[in-house]
This record gives sequence, C-alpha cells and structure tokens, in this order.
Amino acid sequence: MTNDNPVKENVRQYAIQCIRDEAEALLELIPQIDDNFDAAVSMMFNCHGKIIITGVGKSGHIGAKIAATLSSTGTPAFYVNPLDIFHGDLGVMTSDDVVLALSNSGQTDELLRFIPMVRHMHVPLIAMTGNEHSLLAKYSDIHLKCRVTKEACPLNLAPTSSTTAALAMGDAIAIALMQVRKFKPRDFAQFHPGGELGKRLLTTAADVMRSDDMPIIPEDMHLGEAIIHVSKGKLGLGVSLSPDNTVTGLITDGDIRRAMERWQAQFFDRTVSDIMTRTPKTVLPTTKITEILRIMHKYKIHTVLVVDTNQHLVGIVDHYSCMI
Repeated sequence: MTNDNPVKENVRQYAIQCIRDEAEALLELIPQIDDNFDAAVSMMFNCHGKIIITGVGKSGHIGAKIAATLSSTGTPAFYVNPLDIFHGDLGVMTSDDVVLALSNSGQTDELLRFIPMVRHMHVPLIAMTGNEHSLLAKYSDIHLKCRVTKEACPLNLAPTSSTTAALAMGDAIAIALMQVRKFKPRDFAQFHPGGELGKRLLTTAADVMRSDDMPIIPEDMHLGEAIIHVSKGKLGLGVSLSPDNTVTGLITDGDIRRAMERWQAQFFDRTVSDIMTRTPKTVLPTTKITEILRIMHKYKIHTVLVVDTNQHLVGIVDHYSCMI
C-alpha cells in the first residue's frame, strides 16, 4: 500500500525550528529593555485612570491579551480597536488614562490616524514597535523597542516571532508592575475568585468546617468505648471538652493504635485522658484555608479544631475539607 500522506516525518523539525526561532527572538528582547521600559512602567504605575491598549490585526489580539493580564494583576486596562475609535469609542478615553499602542512596523495607518486624537486630549502615549524610526515611535511619549531579527514564518511574512515578542514584552510590563505594586497572592485571589487559588485564599474555616455531630468524648471514657465514638465520627478522632465547651484534648485513631500496642491487655482499663493531646492545633473560624493547609503540613496532621475567641469548640476541619 502506498502512503499518500503528504506530511513527512521531518515535519517535526519545522515545529522545532519555529519554537527555536521564537525563543531566540525572546532572548533578543533582553538588551532592548532600557530606560524607556522603566519610564513606561512608572507612567502606568502612576496612572490615575486606565491603560487603554490598542492595535490592529495580530497586534490587536496581542494587545487584548496584555490588557487582560494587566487587569488581572492589579492594573486596570482594556483593549480598544482603533477602528472603533472613529465611531464613538473615543468617549472611553480621558486625560487620566495612558494609551499603549502596538504595531510591529510602527506605520499602521489606523493607529497613525488615532494619534492626533490622543495628542488633542493630552493623553500620554506609549508605543511598542519593532521600528524605532517609525512615525508611531516618533510621536509617542515613550517608545518600547520590540524588534525581532526575523519571523519564524519561513517566508518571513506572517507575524510569528514579532507577536510572540510583543506578548512577552507585555508580560514583562505586567510582572514589573506587580512587583512595584507589591501584588500579593491575596490580591490575585480577589481578581480570580473562581479559580482554585482564589477559592483557597478566600475560603475560611467557617466555610468548610463540620459543626454537626462532632465526635465529642469525655476524658474519663475508657478507650474501648472511645474507639466506637471515634469510628462513628468518621473523622478519625475524638475531642474532649470541659463542662463549658472548652477544648481540653484530642485523640486520634493513631493514638488509639499506639496505645493498644503499648498496653495490650491493659488497654481497656485506660481512659481518654491517658493518651489525649492536651494542646491540639486550633484555628479561628476566620482562618483561611491556605493557612490551615500550612499548619497541617508543618505539624504533619490531617485535622484542626475550630474554636472561637474563648476556645470553645465550634467545628472541625480535616484535610479533605480543604481540597476545594
């Protein structure tokens, strides 16, 4: 049987070469990061309005992604198609804003027609181009050079390396702004409440704790009976409380197994007070899940007790409850 598949085995080499070319283009960016980059980050950091990002075609797609990254990392930004500017969208722009315009050539007609409007409104303009002698670079307040030697496209025509470089430069700006703003995981969670990280950073012990049918056992209960209560509780533990509901101790199924090995026939004569941990790890209802996981990892435990400010038991959180 003849193989009519036009795809040859060396097609992988095309992919490898493409990735290699784009990787080299990214490394070419490093010496291009200069005082203008510092000035651009400073301008965006001190912006009292929004970062308006614009670009045409592939540059527009990259601009939209940069806007999304900035917005999700503490810098309000959005993308505007320059063609829409001429049909009413100019109203979104104010003198408190900063415009970031993307164009590899720096000669894109739609962007050049947009510049007089930006200038008339006294809006600062940052240009990101691969041509420092272009009109867009010339009329900008700050020019970010983002030049690549060649496109990954074998014809050196399709935007490939150039768009990858622009995307990386946008990420570099976002990361720099995160550092300047001292952006923390908690801040990230507020912008990503639906993600796993967001849930863990925003969810508290009160949101996941078990508060009903908790395995409560008195200190003087014999271990033979305590086994039954620990088993019924399905948490692998039992909690001892004082008459005023204050936590006095905790036993785990591991404690019970070790006690059986130690005392053997005398095991059933022993009580909860003989093996309980008198200072179990406790947290407040407002404690975040991330902190609870840190405590569990540090002390190699799978459960913490939730208490109020008076050390009264209000719930129990186990490791599985934290897996949200």
